[in-house]
Amino acid sequence: MKNNRRDFLKVAGIAGVGVVSSSMLSSLASCTDSNQGTKAPVVDNETLDPTKQSIIGLYGPWASSLIDNKVPSHSFRNTKWQNIDQWKASANERILDRLGIPDIGGTPQVTVKKQYEYDGLHIEELSWQLPYGRPTEAILLKPANAKGTLPGILAFHDHGANKYFGTRKITRTSEKQHPDIVEHQKKYYSGMAWANEIAKRGYVVLVADAFPFASRRVMMQDIPANMREGLSDKDPENSENIKAYNNWASDHEHIMAKSLFCAGTTWPGVFFAEDQKALDVLCARKDVNPDQVGCAGLSGGGMRTVFMGGLDSRIKCAVCVGFMTTWKDLILNKSFTHTWMTYVPVLPKEMDFPEILGLRAPLPTLVLNDSEDELYTLPEMQNADKILKEVYTKAKAEDKYKCSYYPGPHKFDKDMQKEAFDWFDQWLKV
Repeated sequence: MKNNRRDFLKVAGIAGVGVVSSSMLSSLASCTDSNQGTKAPVVDNETLDPTKQSIIGLYGPWASSLIDNKVPSHSFRNTKWQNIDQWKASANERILDRLGIPDIGGTPQVTVKKQYEYDGLHIEELSWQLPYGRPTEAILLKPANAKGTLPGILAFHDHGANKYFGTRKITRTSEKQHPDIVEHQKKYYSGMAWANEIAKRGYVVLVADAFPFASRRVMMQDIPANMREGLSDKDPENSENIKAYNNWASDHEHIMAKSLFCAGTTWPGVFFAEDQKALDVLCARKDVNPDQVGCAGLSGGGMRTVFMGGLDSRIKCAVCVGFMTTWKDLILNKSFTHTWMTYVPVLPKEMDFPEILGLRAPLPTLVLNDSEDELYTLPEMQNADKILKEVYTKAKAEDKYKCSYYPGPHKFDKDMQKEAFDWFDQWLKV
């Protein structure tokens, strides 16, 4: 019964109003034939001005107009804000309220599961238990034989439509890698494990599985049998099983998002809460200088950088890669290319998306974009850059903000990594 209903809804979604039009045509015809109604205007899609087209049809321009050409109420660009500290206090309070960040306790107790050396690095396999779900697994990397305290990096793995993997996407801990990870790193990172590469420069780097990826993913045994679609948790490392799980997890996103909304929280709020625990763990280490900590990530990791970099002042340097645009871009063009993990209800009236990251001004911030990134339009990436420049200019910190564009599609390649690592060296090794 459930499958039949879902199939019907899929057909309805494809057919649009055609599904119901057969039951309405006769009444509509009689209405117009008897001159009792007004004929609806005919819109010729072949001749419609492309600038008026959107992913939600004729509703796009109206929806965009709700926030377009307006300086949001809690934007530092708004003339009512002249004192940066007063603006930050008010804007932080507002966004924290909108996020609905859950209270998940203090710094978790960390278990060191394993320690070893590989590729010139000291590596620790860590875990900690949050008040809910299975333990979070994490990888810590730093130069072998490092002495004293070092600057720290909270490294965020990407989304990549792959919830089976987490930390492994951006690390390498042995010569043996899963073939899916080899391909993932080749596609997005020039074959590099970027967390390893930045650690080699003299950093303590922490990478933790995000909610709900890898160790934090939704397991089949924990959901009702009628939702499993024949999947199980057996033989999980098989590539076909991983693909099947990731397809299921993608379809499950709207369920997770709706449930979180019903719980009075948001997906970005849960991300932030869990990422903040990882930051607590990193800053509490004796080998880390807590006054020299940065964060970075590609794609979903870039989105997490926006919130963590914008809202936690312990992040002294932030590098957002492949996740910078405006709410307008998502309204009209690109919301369908993004996960449910991105959205914060009501906030767009109060802050444009880049202004979340702008909350960290005047602290150093680097944004790296790909000019052919299929997840955004280039004009709105450029508008986001303009917004952040305005924020940093008003904060009298123009030298602390930089945005660079690289040719090609969505990625964090070797050249982009070099600029990111040089930026960290410039601001954290002082």
